[in-house]
Amino acid sequence: MKKSTLSVRRRLLLGALAWSVGGFGAAEAAIPVYAFMVKHAYPHDTGAFTQGLFIKDGVLYESTGLKGQSSIRRVQLETGRVLQKKEVPAEFFGEGIAAVGDDIVGLTWTSKVGFVYDAKTFDVKRKFSYEGEGWGLTSNGKQVFMSDGSPAIRVLDPKTLAEVRRIRVSADGKPIAGLNELEWVDGQIYANVWGSNVIARIDPANGNVLGWIDLTGLADPAWKGMGPDDVLNGIAWDAVHRRLFVTGKHWPKLFEIELVERTGRR
Repeated sequence: MKKSTLSVRRRLLLGALAWSVGGFGAAEAAIPVYAFMVKHAYPHDTGAFTQGLFIKDGVLYESTGLKGQSSIRRVQLETGRVLQKKEVPAEFFGEGIAAVGDDIVGLTWTSKVGFVYDAKTFDVKRKFSYEGEGWGLTSNGKQVFMSDGSPAIRVLDPKTLAEVRRIRVSADGKPIAGLNELEWVDGQIYANVWGSNVIARIDPANGNVLGWIDLTGLADPAWKGMGPDDVLNGIAWDAVHRRLFVTGKHWPKLFEIELVERTGRR
Protein backbone atom coordinates (compact mmCIF):
# COMPACT_ATOMS: atom_id res chain seq x y z
CA MET A 1 0.00 0.00 0.00
CA LYS A 2 1.44 3.37 -1.02
CA LYS A 3 2.08 5.95 1.63
CA SER A 4 -0.19 8.37 -0.25
CA THR A 5 -3.05 6.03 0.59
CA LEU A 6 -1.97 6.04 4.22
CA SER A 7 -2.01 9.84 4.15
CA VAL A 8 -5.63 9.75 3.00
CA ARG A 9 -6.38 7.42 5.91
CA ARG A 10 -4.66 9.89 8.19
CA ARG A 11 -6.62 12.89 6.91
CA LEU A 12 -9.89 11.07 7.46
CA LEU A 13 -9.01 10.81 11.15
CA LEU A 14 -7.81 14.37 11.69
CA GLY A 15 -11.14 15.64 13.00
CA ALA A 16 -11.36 12.95 15.65
CA LEU A 17 -7.68 13.15 16.52
CA ALA A 18 -7.70 16.92 16.89
CA TRP A 19 -9.83 16.62 19.99
CA SER A 20 -7.96 13.72 21.54
CA VAL A 21 -4.52 15.24 20.93
CA GLY A 22 -5.05 18.94 21.37
CA GLY A 23 -8.23 18.98 23.37
CA PHE A 24 -7.32 16.85 26.33
CA GLY A 25 -6.77 20.12 28.12
CA ALA A 26 -9.54 21.87 29.96
CA ALA A 27 -12.11 19.30 28.88
CA GLU A 28 -9.95 16.56 30.34
CA ALA A 29 -9.05 18.20 33.62
CA ALA A 30 -10.00 15.10 35.61
CA ILE A 31 -7.89 12.73 33.50
CA PRO A 32 -4.20 12.60 34.46
CA VAL A 33 -1.58 13.33 31.82
CA TYR A 34 1.79 11.58 31.95
CA ALA A 35 5.04 12.84 30.54
CA PHE A 36 8.04 10.55 30.12
CA MET A 37 11.66 10.03 30.98
CA VAL A 38 13.89 8.04 28.60
CA LYS A 39 15.76 5.34 30.51
CA HIS A 40 17.45 3.64 27.54
CA ALA A 41 17.49 3.96 23.76
CA TYR A 42 18.12 0.91 21.59
CA PRO A 43 18.73 0.58 17.83
CA HIS A 44 15.65 -0.04 15.71
CA ASP A 45 15.45 -1.12 12.08
CA THR A 46 14.57 1.94 9.99
CA GLY A 47 13.16 -0.41 7.37
CA ALA A 48 10.45 -1.52 9.80
CA PHE A 49 7.08 0.15 9.29
CA THR A 50 6.10 -0.89 12.81
CA GLN A 51 2.55 -2.12 13.31
CA GLY A 52 2.73 -4.34 16.39
CA LEU A 53 5.16 -4.89 19.25
CA PHE A 54 5.26 -7.14 22.30
CA ILE A 55 7.66 -8.90 24.66
CA LYS A 56 7.25 -12.53 25.66
CA ASP A 57 9.72 -14.52 27.78
CA GLY A 58 12.17 -11.64 27.50
CA VAL A 59 12.09 -11.64 23.69
CA LEU A 60 10.91 -8.75 21.51
CA TYR A 61 8.50 -9.46 18.65
CA GLU A 62 7.50 -6.97 15.98
CA SER A 63 5.18 -6.83 12.99
CA THR A 64 5.64 -4.51 10.02
CA GLY A 65 3.31 -3.19 7.35
CA LEU A 66 3.11 -1.95 3.75
CA LYS A 67 2.25 -4.30 0.92
CA GLY A 68 5.26 -6.30 -0.19
CA GLN A 69 7.16 -5.31 2.97
CA SER A 70 5.03 -6.81 5.74
CA SER A 71 6.55 -9.30 8.16
CA ILE A 72 6.61 -10.65 11.68
CA ARG A 73 9.98 -10.72 13.45
CA ARG A 74 11.85 -11.85 16.50
CA VAL A 75 14.27 -9.06 17.41
CA GLN A 76 17.27 -8.78 19.70
CA LEU A 77 16.34 -5.91 21.98
CA GLU A 78 19.82 -4.62 22.73
CA THR A 79 21.01 -4.44 19.10
CA GLY A 80 17.85 -4.25 17.03
CA ARG A 81 19.10 -7.21 15.01
CA VAL A 82 16.37 -9.31 13.39
CA LEU A 83 16.86 -12.88 14.64
CA GLN A 84 13.95 -14.48 12.82
CA LYS A 85 11.62 -13.19 10.13
CA LYS A 86 8.48 -14.37 8.34
CA GLU A 87 7.34 -12.46 5.29
CA VAL A 88 3.62 -11.85 5.01
CA PRO A 89 2.35 -12.61 1.47
CA ALA A 90 2.84 -9.56 -0.72
CA GLU A 91 -0.86 -8.99 -1.33
CA PHE A 92 -1.43 -8.29 2.38
CA PHE A 93 -0.72 -5.16 4.42
CA GLY A 94 0.40 -6.46 7.81
CA GLU A 95 -0.94 -4.93 11.00
CA GLY A 96 -0.86 -5.71 14.74
CA ILE A 97 0.28 -8.93 16.41
CA ALA A 98 -0.21 -10.49 19.83
CA ALA A 99 0.94 -13.58 21.69
CA VAL A 100 -2.02 -15.92 22.26
CA GLY A 101 -1.00 -19.12 24.02
CA ASP A 102 1.72 -20.81 21.99
CA ASP A 103 0.78 -18.83 18.91
CA ILE A 104 1.25 -15.38 17.46
CA VAL A 105 -1.90 -13.89 15.96
CA GLY A 106 -1.50 -11.26 13.26
CA LEU A 107 -3.92 -8.94 11.46
CA THR A 108 -4.00 -7.41 8.00
CA TRP A 109 -5.35 -3.96 7.26
CA THR A 110 -8.19 -4.16 4.71
CA SER A 111 -8.10 -7.79 3.56
CA LYS A 112 -10.32 -9.06 6.41
CA VAL A 113 -7.87 -11.90 6.92
CA GLY A 114 -5.74 -12.74 9.95
CA PHE A 115 -3.03 -15.33 10.44
CA VAL A 116 -2.21 -17.63 13.32
CA TYR A 117 1.52 -18.40 13.44
CA ASP A 118 3.43 -20.94 15.46
CA ALA A 119 5.38 -18.80 17.94
CA LYS A 120 8.57 -20.83 17.54
CA THR A 121 8.72 -21.56 13.81
CA PHE A 122 6.54 -18.69 12.49
CA ASP A 123 4.79 -21.27 10.30
CA VAL A 124 1.20 -20.35 9.44
CA LYS A 125 -1.13 -22.70 11.31
CA ARG A 126 -4.38 -21.26 10.03
CA LYS A 127 -6.19 -18.18 8.83
CA PHE A 128 -9.25 -16.48 10.26
CA SER A 129 -11.58 -13.76 9.04
CA TYR A 130 -13.21 -10.64 10.46
CA GLU A 131 -15.30 -7.77 9.19
CA GLY A 132 -13.92 -4.29 8.64
CA GLU A 133 -10.30 -3.31 9.10
CA GLY A 134 -7.60 -4.78 11.30
CA TRP A 135 -5.29 -2.37 13.18
CA GLY A 136 -3.90 -3.27 16.62
CA LEU A 137 -3.93 -6.41 18.73
CA THR A 138 -3.10 -7.46 22.29
CA SER A 139 -4.06 -10.14 24.80
CA ASN A 140 -4.27 -10.56 28.57
CA GLY A 141 -4.03 -14.34 28.34
CA LYS A 142 -7.79 -14.80 28.65
CA GLN A 143 -9.10 -12.49 25.95
CA VAL A 144 -7.80 -10.93 22.75
CA PHE A 145 -8.37 -7.24 22.06
CA MET A 146 -8.46 -5.80 18.55
CA SER A 147 -8.66 -2.23 17.26
CA ASP A 148 -9.99 -1.21 13.86
CA GLY A 149 -9.38 2.55 13.78
CA SER A 150 -12.75 3.37 15.31
CA PRO A 151 -13.52 4.23 18.97
CA ALA A 152 -14.35 0.54 19.52
CA ILE A 153 -12.05 -2.22 20.72
CA ARG A 154 -13.25 -5.69 19.80
CA VAL A 155 -12.97 -8.50 22.33
CA LEU A 156 -12.18 -11.84 20.65
CA ASP A 157 -12.37 -15.39 21.91
CA PRO A 158 -8.74 -16.58 22.23
CA LYS A 159 -9.51 -20.02 20.75
CA THR A 160 -11.79 -19.18 17.85
CA LEU A 161 -10.85 -15.48 17.43
CA ALA A 162 -14.54 -14.79 16.92
CA GLU A 163 -15.81 -11.45 18.17
CA VAL A 164 -17.50 -11.64 21.57
CA ARG A 165 -18.29 -8.00 22.26
CA ARG A 166 -16.99 -4.46 21.82
CA ILE A 167 -15.61 -1.89 24.23
CA ARG A 168 -16.57 1.68 23.37
CA VAL A 169 -13.63 3.94 24.23
CA SER A 170 -14.36 7.47 25.40
CA ALA A 171 -12.94 10.28 27.49
CA ASP A 172 -15.51 12.23 29.49
CA GLY A 173 -18.17 10.74 27.24
CA LYS A 174 -16.45 11.75 23.97
CA PRO A 175 -15.44 8.86 21.67
CA ILE A 176 -11.75 8.46 20.87
CA ALA A 177 -11.15 7.36 17.29
CA GLY A 178 -7.89 6.27 15.67
CA LEU A 179 -7.03 3.62 18.26
CA ASN A 180 -4.16 1.68 16.76
CA GLU A 181 -1.40 -0.46 18.34
CA LEU A 182 -2.53 -1.99 21.62
CA GLU A 183 -0.74 -3.36 24.68
CA TRP A 184 -2.04 -4.90 27.89
CA VAL A 185 -0.30 -3.22 30.85
CA ASP A 186 -1.23 -4.04 34.45
CA GLY A 187 -4.93 -4.47 33.77
CA GLN A 188 -5.23 -1.55 31.36
CA ILE A 189 -5.14 -1.34 27.58
CA TYR A 190 -2.60 1.12 26.25
CA ALA A 191 -3.46 2.36 22.75
CA ASN A 192 -1.56 4.53 20.31
CA VAL A 193 -3.86 7.22 18.94
CA TRP A 194 -2.88 7.02 15.31
CA GLY A 195 -1.13 10.02 13.78
CA SER A 196 -0.49 11.60 17.18
CA ASN A 197 2.07 11.58 19.99
CA VAL A 198 -0.56 10.31 22.44
CA ILE A 199 -1.13 6.95 24.09
CA ALA A 200 -4.48 6.40 25.81
CA ARG A 201 -4.69 4.31 28.98
CA ILE A 202 -8.05 2.56 28.79
CA ASP A 203 -10.16 0.74 31.37
CA PRO A 204 -11.17 -2.52 29.62
CA ALA A 205 -14.25 -2.85 31.81
CA ASN A 206 -16.01 0.26 30.54
CA GLY A 207 -13.79 1.86 27.88
CA ASN A 208 -13.08 5.00 29.89
CA VAL A 209 -9.76 6.71 29.28
CA LEU A 210 -7.94 6.67 32.62
CA GLY A 211 -4.91 8.66 31.52
CA TRP A 212 -3.05 10.18 28.60
CA ILE A 213 0.63 9.59 27.89
CA ASP A 214 2.05 12.55 25.99
CA LEU A 215 5.19 11.52 24.09
CA THR A 216 5.68 14.81 22.31
CA GLY A 217 9.39 15.38 21.82
CA LEU A 218 10.37 11.71 21.88
CA ALA A 219 11.06 11.60 18.15
CA ASP A 220 14.10 13.60 17.08
CA PRO A 221 13.27 16.04 14.25
CA ALA A 222 16.86 15.60 13.03
CA TRP A 223 16.18 11.98 12.03
CA LYS A 224 16.67 11.71 8.28
CA GLY A 225 14.29 10.16 5.81
CA MET A 226 11.20 10.40 7.99
CA GLY A 227 7.89 10.79 6.15
CA PRO A 228 4.49 12.09 7.31
CA ASP A 229 3.28 8.57 8.10
CA ASP A 230 6.35 7.58 10.13
CA VAL A 231 4.56 8.25 13.38
CA LEU A 232 4.64 6.91 16.91
CA ASN A 233 3.36 3.32 16.83
CA GLY A 234 4.49 0.38 18.92
CA ILE A 235 4.09 -0.37 22.63
CA ALA A 236 5.68 -3.30 24.44
CA TRP A 237 5.40 -4.09 28.15
CA ASP A 238 7.91 -6.36 29.86
CA ALA A 239 5.76 -7.53 32.76
CA VAL A 240 8.58 -9.50 34.39
CA HIS A 241 11.00 -6.59 34.67
CA ARG A 242 8.29 -3.90 34.53
CA ARG A 243 9.74 -2.08 31.56
CA LEU A 244 7.77 -0.05 29.00
CA PHE A 245 9.06 0.29 25.43
CA VAL A 246 7.81 2.47 22.58
CA THR A 247 8.87 3.14 19.02
CA GLY A 248 7.47 4.34 15.70
CA LYS A 249 7.28 3.52 12.03
CA HIS A 250 10.76 3.64 10.45
CA TRP A 251 12.19 5.10 13.66
CA PRO A 252 15.91 4.46 14.24
CA LYS A 253 15.37 4.04 17.99
CA LEU A 254 13.28 1.96 20.36
CA PHE A 255 12.93 3.65 23.74
CA GLU A 256 12.51 2.30 27.23
CA ILE A 257 10.59 5.01 29.06
CA GLU A 258 9.35 5.75 32.55
CA LEU A 259 6.09 7.61 32.99
CA VAL A 260 5.98 10.77 35.06
CA GLU A 261 2.62 12.23 36.06
CA ARG A 262 2.46 15.95 35.56
CA THR A 263 1.80 17.95 38.70
CA GLY A 264 -0.46 20.31 36.79
CA ARG A 265 -3.09 18.47 34.79
CA ARG A 266 -3.84 20.07 31.45
